[in-house]
Amino acid sequence: MSLSPIFLGIECGGTRTVALASDAKFRELGRLELGPANLRLSSDWQLNCIFQEIFRRFPGPSAVGVGIAGARTAEDVSRVNRILSQVWPGRILSTTHDLESAWHAADFDDSEAPSASRVRQLRVLVLSGTGSCCFGRNSAGKSAKVGGWGHVLGDRGSAYDIVYRGLRASIQHFDRTGKWGKFVPRILRALQVNDPEALPAWIGSAEKSAIAALAPEVFAAARDGDKVVRTILADTILTMADDAESCWRQLGGSKRGGEFVLSGSVLLNQKLFSRRLAAELSRRLPQASVRSMPREAVWGSILVVSKLWASQTVGGRLEAQHIVEDAAALDREIAREWIPRATKPSPTEGRNPRSTGLDTLPVANALKLHLSEEATVTKAVGAAAPEIVSLVEMVAASFKNGGRLFYVGAGTSGRLGVLDASECPPTFRTSPDQVQGIMAGGVRALYAAVEGAEDDFGAGRSSVLSRNVGSNDVVVGLAASGRTPFVWGALNAAHWLKARTAIITCQPHLTFDGGFRPDSVIVVNTGPEILTGSTRLKAGTATKIVLNAVSTLSMIQLGKVASNLMSDLNPSNVKLRDRACRIVSQLAGVPVEAARAALESSGWVVEAAARALGWSRHR
Repeated sequence: MSLSPIFLGIECGGTRTVALASDAKFRELGRLELGPANLRLSSDWQLNCIFQEIFRRFPGPSAVGVGIAGARTAEDVSRVNRILSQVWPGRILSTTHDLESAWHAADFDDSEAPSASRVRQLRVLVLSGTGSCCFGRNSAGKSAKVGGWGHVLGDRGSAYDIVYRGLRASIQHFDRTGKWGKFVPRILRALQVNDPEALPAWIGSAEKSAIAALAPEVFAAARDGDKVVRTILADTILTMADDAESCWRQLGGSKRGGEFVLSGSVLLNQKLFSRRLAAELSRRLPQASVRSMPREAVWGSILVVSKLWASQTVGGRLEAQHIVEDAAALDREIAREWIPRATKPSPTEGRNPRSTGLDTLPVANALKLHLSEEATVTKAVGAAAPEIVSLVEMVAASFKNGGRLFYVGAGTSGRLGVLDASECPPTFRTSPDQVQGIMAGGVRALYAAVEGAEDDFGAGRSSVLSRNVGSNDVVVGLAASGRTPFVWGALNAAHWLKARTAIITCQPHLTFDGGFRPDSVIVVNTGPEILTGSTRLKAGTATKIVLNAVSTLSMIQLGKVASNLMSDLNPSNVKLRDRACRIVSQLAGVPVEAARAALESSGWVVEAAARALGWSRHR
């Protein structure tokens, strides 16, 4: 039997990777989103990991087209095609720069098929997303690019640029008037930051994508009447129009027809901003039409490779290929294989016979009951001591080999993982990368429930893939129930990437008969909660105790503790500097004033100050 071909398009950018399957009539068959994959920032191994994950979803396309950021030379194209040919051997392959594929995506109009007439005209793609650029080509095949130099040197009009300029202008306005507009309070709320004084440190360390993600707050503040950011947006429209017009004129389009196509998350999501840019372009170049990108850029990769396929096949047919059309169904299928079964309900879901009258107890009696139940937790944790020791040794070995520790969880468990990870830099002077918390639902889920986040197996898998997890790393799943899909999706990816894995749970009735068992399984049987099913209580306490032990004891193995003192403390505030003075004083046996002087000389590095005063770890 013969069937029409299946085309797979992959768009690799600095923020995310999108894979999309299409039939010959350009109808979507399936979709997958993963982490970033810029060619200049990714190793062959990292690209292979991304493509292998896509292969799991789409194993049998007829042809594969890739648009990837950073692909500038023939050697770059050969590099990507070599990796693709290992993942999809024997398939027709095409690799272009992501701007090229986005330009081709504009060949589509409102109909299902691409328009041949559009292919032959001058076109300038005006892109504003995390980054920004103008890219065009005329009917003679000449190309031109304006912008796209990255967020430090360029990216005028990008989401990053809009947020950065909005913050800078708002702070200048405050310095001059003593008044905050609408924008900065929105940023503080979005970041869960209490004081604008924290913004310089945040923007100095935040990733480009994290800053760009706040662009909707700029537009919301403008709608609320913030005059400062309205001025920034108006100036941004003129800057983008300048770049687009320059690109147009470089292609000889001053008197010719043609079109501008607006693309990227900013221009596609902020309709009023997009309309005003379109109006400015039409005012300057009335001979050109302006429209929004009809389909996302990944369709350009599909269109390019479909043409290549048509030119290399006879009769336009290939043998039928297997492809999974329902992404959610595949996730459910994989999840069924990976998530362990429970032979009995979790004790945390049972009713506690001691608390059946909880709603009628006087507060003092209810508190006594609560404390007596909490007191049982340490005994339950103690019963899992051998497994905890094993995990500590695994994590310490990982750290010594340059590896990292990832906690992955949802709800209370996830928040506790993020909390423990965030405490490591000040307590042990670690890099923020060394211990990381991954929370189902992202940052918002730290302070608000995100519906369905914990049930998304694929999102858990993607969260690990996007962190470039490798064989030296340890990924620890946190799940009181033991069966949270997000957590097992993360463990699935970690195992595939050859990282060490662990699960911390309060469900003693799990069975790992599906073939996968994490390297470490820690079960803390806390029994039923006084409030039935509320695992933020004893189960949360147990999880916190175990995480405290794992991070603290593994750091001790790295030599970050002397006696019972934090010998690698990061004294980042007054309280911690006072503590550092006491630590050095106690280690070196000198007065606190001498300890402070030594710390000031050493740049507030505790061990260095203590050694300068004659202390030795081995004396």
